[in-house]
Amino acid sequence: MEMKSIMLDKETQSNLTPEQVYQNLQEGNDRYINSELTEVSLDHLRSDSVGGQFPQAIVLSCIDSRVVVEQVFDQALGDIFVARVAGNFANTDIVASMEYACGVAGSKLIVVLGHEGCGAVKAACDKVELGNITSLLSNITPAVDAVKGSSSTPHDSSNTPFVNAAIDENVTQTIDQIRSMSPILKDLEDKGQIQIKGGVYKLASGKVEWL
Repeated sequence: MEMKSIMLDKETQSNLTPEQVYQNLQEGNDRYINSELTEVSLDHLRSDSVGGQFPQAIVLSCIDSRVVVEQVFDQALGDIFVARVAGNFANTDIVASMEYACGVAGSKLIVVLGHEGCGAVKAACDKVELGNITSLLSNITPAVDAVKGSSSTPHDSSNTPFVNAAIDENVTQTIDQIRSMSPILKDLEDKGQIQIKGGVYKLASGKVEWL
């Protein structure tokens, strides 16, 4: 089993291509699925982290406790930024964080990670209204509405294929929003300096299915 004791440095990060980072996360997910997570020396990594950080990617995930992003991609301290919000949607603060990650800190990949059985998407399907949750769900409703025409009824959380279609669509729409909300990230992507990918995490297998 490999032991990771050295944190990513600026030179290593700079030499990575977006394609290599994407491959790193894919391979990390394979290790996670096969219960072959990399052993880490936390004391060394903590010591290395004092001088700065050079993560290779930023992942936007749901808050779901079953989706531990660093484990899902077998990444250690200092390897990736993680932004989390119920329903993994983009807003100004999330996109600004991505701009920092890629435009300032040098990350090469943005991943929008949805997950199977997402409670926020289910709630949006059911049109739940409750306190501030109502406002949060309004960010997911466009994805739910977009798949109604191609999904059988009922259009609520009891219809698993409908929910799954909405989960996929929410990831796709979020990626589109990131590009439209941030000329900075769009320019970096157009120049090939970053990539933006979407995937959905499967709860039982642990596999990330890339869209």
